[in-house]
Amino acid sequence: MPRFTMVVWNNNNTMEPIFILRGFHGLECVYSWISVPFCLAYLVAFIGNVTILSVIWIESSLHQPMYYFLSILALTDLGMSMSTLPTMLAVLWLDAREIQASACYAQLFFIHTFTFLESSVLLAMAFDRFVAICHPLHYSTILNNSVIGKIGLACLLRSMGVVLPTPLLLRHYHYCHDNALSHTFCLHQDILKLSCSDARISSVYGLCVVITTLGVDSICILLSYILILNAVLGIASHEERLKALNTCISHICVVLIFFVPVIGVSMVHRFGKHLSPRIHIIMADIYLLFPPVLNPIVYSIKTKQIRLRILRRFGLGKGH
Repeated sequence: MPRFTMVVWNNNNTMEPIFILRGFHGLECVYSWISVPFCLAYLVAFIGNVTILSVIWIESSLHQPMYYFLSILALTDLGMSMSTLPTMLAVLWLDAREIQASACYAQLFFIHTFTFLESSVLLAMAFDRFVAICHPLHYSTILNNSVIGKIGLACLLRSMGVVLPTPLLLRHYHYCHDNALSHTFCLHQDILKLSCSDARISSVYGLCVVITTLGVDSICILLSYILILNAVLGIASHEERLKALNTCISHICVVLIFFVPVIGVSMVHRFGKHLSPRIHIIMADIYLLFPPVLNPIVYSIKTKQIRLRILRRFGLGKGH
């Protein structure tokens, strides 16, 4: 039987359910060991993104459109990792599995908002690279501080706007099935499968949101790089071609780091129902943790300006 606990009474005088965060089912005896790599991942994500933000903030030479967008990406990665941190560590450290529905809906909102925001920021960064390579003489005019601020605000409002109806719809559903969630955090599809109400509207809406955000963004990023490649091939000098393409390598890497796990999660969710539940859990953890952990590492290694200034800040080298 499902487990319900009265927390608040809504307008229909019904009780709010309590969900159970199951996580790594069957591995409870080694949770203390499992928590070690996750804690390290969160620590690397926090230190890496804060370092990127501080370096860009302090170094006036990095106050350029490309690095402003990188700052927004770092803030997004911090938000994405912090959204899953509380319940992840609560389950692994304290075996605290119960979560009230309202808290679960709030976590779901932030997780999906930051996910779609990451996609939007990556698209904005692709536009930045397109303007820098295809219209270099007008780069600073097109992407001035005001335009960058408006792009950042539009990305945030778009991400919040498409996710907001999701928890509002979930609040009106009845949950009469097993109330155990698959992960150590709350996701839309995971909660939706517990509903005994007609949830077709929410399911279709979720699919439409994914298509119109992640799908459209990925296509636009691909198109931008087709245009960039066409412009680069028109450059006569081989050295200039390599120099132009080199400015895009970091962005291409973070695009792959984000979209490959997302596609993998979608494929596993659609066609991997016969797979072990642990595969689904691991894939979801990868798609939420990989970008915050790897993005600052990629930009620290592949972007010379960032790398030199980080080394200089830590007294390991001299920037120029």
